[in-house]
Amino acid sequence: MRTEAAGVTETAVAPGPLASFARFVLCGGGVGLLSSGAVALLAATLPWALANALITVASTILCTELHARFTFGAGRRAGWRQHWQSAGSATAAYVVTCAAMFVLHLVQSSPGMLTEQIVYLSASGLAGTGRFLVLRLFVFAVGQNKPARRDKLRALALTGIGQLRTSPRLAVS
Repeated sequence: MRTEAAGVTETAVAPGPLASFARFVLCGGGVGLLSSGAVALLAATLPWALANALITVASTILCTELHARFTFGAGRRAGWRQHWQSAGSATAAYVVTCAAMFVLHLVQSSPGMLTEQIVYLSASGLAGTGRFLVLRLFVFAVGQNKPARRDKLRALALTGIGQLRTSPRLAVS
């Protein structure tokens, strides 16, 4: 991100991996803790998987915005591409938390809320670590973190567009 004020140019630099992870834990963990309580409350009136799905959608949208603006240093809102890619990683996290809860209920027919919270938060932490890697390396990648393949595809696409503009077949007579 570049900003200019009174002739001074300032370029925002993406935080390093440790700073990003600390911010990810703060933002994602905070929203995750709130989500955990919200799932427990909503599950009292809805099936647990539906409650988890609704809270996962809402928390994913919120977290994607927080990660775009704060965690990974983009300094701007997340675009549709980031939201869809983040939703993909959140879907994987949803499957992990549902599977953990399914296994818990297979092992223990009626676990207490504390046991459910421990299992849910543990599964969320594991899935969150995987999400961090996906978001940092692919979704919000900048500079050296951006995969070379994406740059090559973008260059090929731009070259093709440039050739269309200069093509004699498209020239207006």
